[in-house]
Amino acid sequence: MTLHQTPLPNPETTERNWYVIDATGYRIGRLASEIARILRGKNKRHFTPHMDTGDFVIVINAEKVTISGNKGNDKIYRRHSGRPGSLKTDTFNQLQRRIPERIIEEAVHGMLPKNRLGRKLFKKLKVYAGPNHPHQAQKPIELTPSR
Repeated sequence: MTLHQTPLPNPETTERNWYVIDATGYRIGRLASEIARILRGKNKRHFTPHMDTGDFVIVINAEKVTISGNKGNDKIYRRHSGRPGSLKTDTFNQLQRRIPERIIEEAVHGMLPKNRLGRKLFKKLKVYAGPNHPHQAQKPIELTPSR
């Protein structure tokens, strides 16, 4: 008797592409959902939910990402060191001036699985505030997600 099993992709031999995305003028949520889709591998034919089949993503010009409405002053980013009374808060505008990469990183991180796989996928995201990145040797493919 033969068993009909769906073949699983081999994670060691799965081809990993590098994509570069220019974040200039994109809304943060739409951009982050597209990035998370590529990191998970949902754009590939052999997507498997419990395996890492995704690609690497480089985001440039993170400082030029936009949001709608009055969220620049209303949206709050929180961080806590774990010590009593050490809760720090920043608005979107403050964080964009200080560390613009963190805005995209937090948005994408919230869209990935909350387990070991999600932490592994998050390491394949590279975010840079300006137009330059040190990954030219990987020959990244220019990608323009829908607005």
